[in-house]
Amino acid sequence: MKKHPTKFYFLSLFAFVLIACSSDDNDPVTIDPIENGIEKSAVMATYANLVFQNYQDSYDAAVLLQTAINTFVGDPTEDNFEAAKTAWREAREPYGQTEAFRFASGPIDDEDGPEGLLNAWPLDENYVDYVEGAETSGIINDPVTYPTIDKTTLEGLNEQGGESNISVGFHAIEFLLWGQDNSDPSDKMAGQRPYTDFVDGGTAANQDRRRDYLTVTAELLLDHLQLLIDEWKEGGTYRPIFLALDEDVALKNMLTGISTLAKSELAGERVFVAYDNQDQEDEHSCFSDNTHRDLRLNLAGIANVFRGSYASVSGASLEDLITEADATLGAEITAQLAAAETAVDDTAIPFDFAISDSEERPKVLEAVNALRALGDKFVEGGAKLGITVSSDLPE
Repeated sequence: MKKHPTKFYFLSLFAFVLIACSSDDNDPVTIDPIENGIEKSAVMATYANLVFQNYQDSYDAAVLLQTAINTFVGDPTEDNFEAAKTAWREAREPYGQTEAFRFASGPIDDEDGPEGLLNAWPLDENYVDYVEGAETSGIINDPVTYPTIDKTTLEGLNEQGGESNISVGFHAIEFLLWGQDNSDPSDKMAGQRPYTDFVDGGTAANQDRRRDYLTVTAELLLDHLQLLIDEWKEGGTYRPIFLALDEDVALKNMLTGISTLAKSELAGERVFVAYDNQDQEDEHSCFSDNTHRDLRLNLAGIANVFRGSYASVSGASLEDLITEADATLGAEITAQLAAAETAVDDTAIPFDFAISDSEERPKVLEAVNALRALGDKFVEGGAKLGITVSSDLPE
């Protein structure tokens, strides 16, 4: 994982040492960030640029995924099927990092936000297609109730009747490409859906509807990512609103997003629940066995926001701001982030093996604890800036 350049930190630390040595007591030195150069508005601007670029990269990768899917649907061969799977994994790379923009009072999670249409999980497989022991289940195999598979129909069915009734998004596509993972975790195998499920006269009924479903979900993925680009682009709907926020409100939103993702969502919902249940059905990308990448990418997104750096975007950051306010605390948060990165990287691959193998399970718990500690440190950083931050999931 790419490590963050030290940037402003050593200059700040040097200034801290000089001031501390000249002090008449041992009280920690707090420097006013506004008087010493790091503008909160600059941190906000970096964040806005970073969010937009990350969503743009996610869209661009989803275009390649759609292209691969359309190629496979037009010519359903095994090679084209594998290419579509590869494109799905590659599309997850930028999108996984955007999870750091959640829980931050932004457009991804608002009343009209598309989060539930993009990355909702866990998915009840038999809501979409056949599963072992129920060969006629799912929307695909019910042409009487759902005669037409189109964007309006599938989007309208998402989460209808229950949160696990996921009909669209990354994980619906994942299930269509991999099928159920019914292997033992020790086998380290993902789902084994045959490409012939999509071939006329192949291994499962309703091949034409399955092809249509795959095509439509890819189209919807682009539609919903475009909504986020339109919110965050220059002159977009939400970007000027965000940049006009009271600076402390904006910083609170940013810190709440990464602290909540680190402590409650990532450490809790995405890792500990699966660890505690020892059930691969609880993992984030359980069909493809890509959960290990999800976890690392989610943490990378947290690091991006804290460090103010993603791809070609780099600028004033929360790390700069907190370090300038309190060099000791800034160094502690930076160190805890590095510790969390190490702990997550040390977990076994694939994730279902990591949570089930007796020798690997302790490393998963270490990652949980490191992520929880990181979320707490972000809360401390907010307090140092005079901002009250919560790391609890919204009710």
